[in-house]
Amino acid sequence: MSGGVDGGVVRPRRSNKGFQRQQQFHDQFQDQMSPQGGGGGGRRCRPSEEKERTKLRERQRRAITAKILAGLRRHGNYNLRVRADINDVIAALAREAGWVVLPDGTTFPSRSQGARPAAGGSTAVLTSPTSLPPQQNQAASIGGISSASQIRIDDEACQMKGLFVPSSTAYDVSSSNRSQSPNMLGVEIDGHDDPLMGVSVDTIDARQVVDMPSNLQERDFAGTPYVPVYVLLPLGVINMKCELADPDGLLKQLRVLKSINVDGVMVDCWWGIVEAHEPQAYNWKGYKRLFQMVRELKLKLQVVMSFHECGGDVGDDVCIPLPHWVAEIGRSNPDIYFTDRSGRRNPECLSWGIDKERVLRGRTASEVYFDYMRSFRVEFDEFFVDGVILMIEIGLGPCGELRYPSNPVKHGWRYPGVGEFQCYDQYMLKSLTKAAEARGHPFWARGPENGGSYNSRPHETGFFCDGGDYDSYYGRFFLDWYSQMLISHGDRVLTLAKLAFEGICITTKLSGFHWWYKTASHATELTAGFYNSSNRDGYAAIMQMLKKHGVALNFRSAQMSISDPHMDSSEAFGDPDGLAWQVMNAAWDSCIPITSENALPCLDKVSYNHLLEKAKPPNDPDGRHYSAFTYLRLGPHLMEPHNIMEFERFVKRMHGEASFEIHA
Repeated sequence: MSGGVDGGVVRPRRSNKGFQRQQQFHDQFQDQMSPQGGGGGGRRCRPSEEKERTKLRERQRRAITAKILAGLRRHGNYNLRVRADINDVIAALAREAGWVVLPDGTTFPSRSQGARPAAGGSTAVLTSPTSLPPQQNQAASIGGISSASQIRIDDEACQMKGLFVPSSTAYDVSSSNRSQSPNMLGVEIDGHDDPLMGVSVDTIDARQVVDMPSNLQERDFAGTPYVPVYVLLPLGVINMKCELADPDGLLKQLRVLKSINVDGVMVDCWWGIVEAHEPQAYNWKGYKRLFQMVRELKLKLQVVMSFHECGGDVGDDVCIPLPHWVAEIGRSNPDIYFTDRSGRRNPECLSWGIDKERVLRGRTASEVYFDYMRSFRVEFDEFFVDGVILMIEIGLGPCGELRYPSNPVKHGWRYPGVGEFQCYDQYMLKSLTKAAEARGHPFWARGPENGGSYNSRPHETGFFCDGGDYDSYYGRFFLDWYSQMLISHGDRVLTLAKLAFEGICITTKLSGFHWWYKTASHATELTAGFYNSSNRDGYAAIMQMLKKHGVALNFRSAQMSISDPHMDSSEAFGDPDGLAWQVMNAAWDSCIPITSENALPCLDKVSYNHLLEKAKPPNDPDGRHYSAFTYLRLGPHLMEPHNIMEFERFVKRMHGEASFEIHA
């Protein structure tokens, strides 16, 4: 990084990267215009392998740059925009050093560092923008710009504590004075002063520095894009008899939501309730009454096809197991469940190894899922026709998410353990054996032997440590097969979902495993099925699969940094923002709509502001934003007067409306 010095003014030079891009463009242009074979002009086509290598290098460069910028934002308090470049980093460093950076990139020292004012102007101290009148919350006139044209101080400068900004500088001279003066900067050159700048330094006896308050002015979301807001209903809204648990209480709460202009509600349709006792004996009674209630209030519905058990996730306050008839099959054939290396079964959901195995009373798991979805579509056809049901979310794994159950609390996992691979039931091992034999290495038909246990750290294992077996020939083979099983499962189920819900918006959920994201192996993601080590993009293939079916992505945003101070992601080399940036950009680059939901309870302004910033990223050049947001979840705490008022304000800001701050 370098900057050109011109009479006390520093202008950032073009980076080597920019020069290389320009040179590359010039070379490509020459190649396209050069004659081939003595004939006319023709375009030289690069081999597909070279194009792929170029794409890979660009992805790696972006990933490294993203990690660097994330570290500067998190640990250095640098307010860098989403797509920052080296010039933004130089500007941030200059501001930290107390220099003044103009919007066009022009950089010069503040008067406290040696610039002599043209006139004896007083020195101003930067305070919070909220504490200044509008006319004072602007920078002084700059050389080359008339004094009548005031320039607003960049918001990034307000993030720096004790930043010193002059009210008038050496450049505050009229254009006529500049044209008549041989020294256009209005400063005296003195060889006894600063050897770099060559300017005379005025000694400042004292200056007042004020620390910036941490609660800066909130971002104004008025006029921003409209993001629909849904509220997830309580887990126990429908009991095990498929009846509404508390219809009167629910009706009151729904009326409150309608009064604050919530767009609709989301509800889980539990496989363990609807098809509880016999195969293909569906009971939709409670859900039909619920849907009628929602339609009468003119709210919209998002429905989740929940093929997993309820009770093992954070915040689950009820227990809804898989259907009884499935449990009976599991007692005689426990290999229908995911299994870890120690042989422990996880009945949270069915193994993907039986997607094509007829072990569920003559049906495969894929057929069971399809029959359930088709029954729902036929039973609630009127709600689809009336436009009450707008979206269907397809559960693809534990907690309804596309992932392996690699970190079950019931088996002793605790944060920030790496988890364990879940591929030891006979059907998954059968698939692994087939893949190993096809590769020509039948002895690779085994899971990693040095992957540690649920609560291991990467450096404690031979597989996930730096330079570990995850990057060996066997490791790459195994991880590729393991992640491909995840993608193939999603592809099969979503293919059937598109048949059952033709013409309806479909989404599926993905959760971010951000701890150990800053390590080379990304161990937690590997055990969950995302082959996203430092030399691979583990989400591009998933996005291509979703794009193939026209399915939207529900990405659960991480809030650990603001909601649970006891779960510090820094000690586990976690990077929630970096992971979210990678996943969201992978989806948006594939033109996949993104919806989201909060991972932990939100009732305060700080949490809501965090969600708003994620939903509508500031400074995004393409203006991208969430397609919808679901709040978790409806309950008595949300209905408390102050909480519901704060939530109403959050809804208005999501809708792009003006809102006023609520005071206790």
